[in-house]
Amino acid sequence: MHEIRLGNIEGIFANIIWDNAPLSTREMVMLAEDALGWKRTTTYTVLKKLCDRGIFALNDRMVTVLISKPEFYAIQSEQFVKDNFQSSLPAFLAAFTSRQKVSTKDLEEIKKLVDSLEETV
Repeated sequence: MHEIRLGNIEGIFANIIWDNAPLSTREMVMLAEDALGWKRTTTYTVLKKLCDRGIFALNDRMVTVLISKPEFYAIQSEQFVKDNFQSSLPAFLAAFTSRQKVSTKDLEEIKKLVDSLEETV
């Protein structure tokens, strides 16, 4: 899959769509105007960019989701680990925990995740 990134404002706009999809273009324009102060033309311009990236689709004045929010952030996480840690999750965790204290609750959740992954191997 090709790399998909969102700028800060694009991310806010994408969240509007993810939180309300499927939605009509009329609803989308009103939501973008309320949240971002955008005019209709700006909204359509940014939507076209996000559709061109394969995140959303526009058909018959309805905006639908092609890549869900969790899937999008999973793709972003994978790309970050690949780009910065040579695809090594242990290297990422080592770097993260070298400066960030990990709570007991987080450790328990990580252990559960590892245990569930081991069951699938």
